[in-house]
Amino acid sequence: VTQSDCYVSLSLPTASVQQFRTKTVPNSRNPTWNETFHFTIQSQVKNVLELKVCDEDNMTQDDHLLTVFFDVSKIQLGENIQLCFQLNPQGKEELDVEFTMETSPDPPENIVTNGVLVVIFYFITLSLPRSNAYCKAKRKFALTVDGSYEGTQTHTLSSCLCPTSPARFHYIKYNQSALTVALPRRRRLSRVLCCRNFIIPRWYVMFCSAFLFAFLLAARAISRGLSVVLPRNLDARLGFDLCTDEQNFLQYRRKVVAAALKELLHLEEDLQEHEVPIVAVSTAGCGIRALTAMYGSILGLQKLRVLDCISYISGSSGTTWTMTKLYEDADWSRKDLGEIIIEARKQAAKCKMGAFCLRSLRNYYRELSQRTQAGHKTSFIDLWGLMIESMLNDGKCHHRLSDQRRAVNQGQNPLPIYLALNVKDKVATKDFREWVEFTPYEVGFLKYGTFIRAEDFGSEFFMGRLMKKLPESRICFMQGMWSSIFSKNLLDAWHAADNSEDFWHRWTQDKVSEIEEQPDLPEKPYEMATCMFTPTSGLSSALRDILTDRPAVSKYHNFLRGFQMHNEYIQHENFTRWKDTLLDTSPNDLRGNSEHLELVDAAFFFETSCPPLMRPERQVDVIIHLNYTGGSQTL
Repeated sequence: VTQSDCYVSLSLPTASVQQFRTKTVPNSRNPTWNETFHFTIQSQVKNVLELKVCDEDNMTQDDHLLTVFFDVSKIQLGENIQLCFQLNPQGKEELDVEFTMETSPDPPENIVTNGVLVVIFYFITLSLPRSNAYCKAKRKFALTVDGSYEGTQTHTLSSCLCPTSPARFHYIKYNQSALTVALPRRRRLSRVLCCRNFIIPRWYVMFCSAFLFAFLLAARAISRGLSVVLPRNLDARLGFDLCTDEQNFLQYRRKVVAAALKELLHLEEDLQEHEVPIVAVSTAGCGIRALTAMYGSILGLQKLRVLDCISYISGSSGTTWTMTKLYEDADWSRKDLGEIIIEARKQAAKCKMGAFCLRSLRNYYRELSQRTQAGHKTSFIDLWGLMIESMLNDGKCHHRLSDQRRAVNQGQNPLPIYLALNVKDKVATKDFREWVEFTPYEVGFLKYGTFIRAEDFGSEFFMGRLMKKLPESRICFMQGMWSSIFSKNLLDAWHAADNSEDFWHRWTQDKVSEIEEQPDLPEKPYEMATCMFTPTSGLSSALRDILTDRPAVSKYHNFLRGFQMHNEYIQHENFTRWKDTLLDTSPNDLRGNSEHLELVDAAFFFETSCPPLMRPERQVDVIIHLNYTGGSQTL
């Protein structure tokens, strides 16, 4: 048996899109590398360095032995220290790393943060002035900035990248993003860092033949035409306060509630603004049962004259079907709900086979094709949404979430709040889940204090900026996502059955343990403990894939893409998280560069829609909980 051929791979996702590695030390039990790597970091960002130790194998894939996660904020500015990570106290296995923290010569930049997320956003523009020497050439060349929103752009030398029509790349500062210029099916010609000095080295000349002269002029023009620009204001809202529209709604609604309470309680004097309570209704349930039962509950509240005393109605899963139908009418709470219920009874009782006939399937295919062409990520959940629309309506419904503003802008109805869960692929719901709330005004994560306009949900964002506007989804696609019965994995099913999936859950968790470093460093409340990840066996990985695989999830463009976690996010008072979720303390996994959100029915894991009502900013005084599920009625 030969000894290990070890090397170390270094990754700091917040500082570089690249992974670096040491040389391989062959046949050594105590390898020494003596190599230096440099990263430029932003001190307000949570920087966690990953040190991955591998055993090189020339015949098969390299063996991943372990990974050490180290919070760089433990190193003080101006400090030079050598740390010894205790990998195996019994076997006396150690990893020695020397760290030096120095001040960057770059001037300080303005960043945007809410204490949980951080925005450090730049973009470069490339313009090539016309030159007769190369504008006749028709050859194409590719411009690539790794880690940017655009990725790769292809141009011809005959095209004019002028100041009025430049090539533009949006990227995260300090990511050591490199501009690469290359010809198709040829070697890459040049690689320059996105920084102040954009130098294209001349050594690439040997890789070109007849195309050399024209491309050389183009490359020089590119280096002269590079410019770095600061962004305009963000299109996403960073903050934990209620949006202005919701605050205005509450002002109107308080007047309606005050008048209703005065009449209901036979008060002699008008209520003062601070005396008006905020009452909310939380609903939960699945399918037609929840649809019909909620209609009955709302009718009962109306007959009791309590409906006008309610400021919020939240829903998940099947109750969202009732809510979306009600809010198609801007004055539904002021009308006799008996007629609305008669129509709902008709739709619930009709034969559903029409939703599966050949004509309907053709319409579904056409709708999904149009949705894909528009830029949305389609899945089986979108087909499910179209089926819901067919089963509960007589025709196509053009209603959208933002259209519901007409029903609340004057405070005439309670504000609807819809709920979903954001999950991750191949990760158990118990290990990672995040609330996403939807109102006619905004869609967002209370956990991160990040919200976008309802009509922008589904569009492409990068670092809080709207990059590509897509058509707003019709409400049927939202219904499919809010009640996605096909998104359960095996662990979710066991959790719903008897809440005894802990045995199988152990097979899906990574083996992560805290380790010590010597010498001991002063601890701060916001610092992450140094951890070591040990890969599981092939059998465990295969079983994990089976247990956590979801048949279908609803995917929407991730409007959190490109954000980074603040260095002290874990201590922020508004950073709400579950006690048993694991990824909340793993910032590199928490806010990766995932292009899509994976949204599922919130009722799979929590049979209530009350979390949005618990926001301190909403100041809800009373919650009426209506649960239409068949299980336990205890919160």
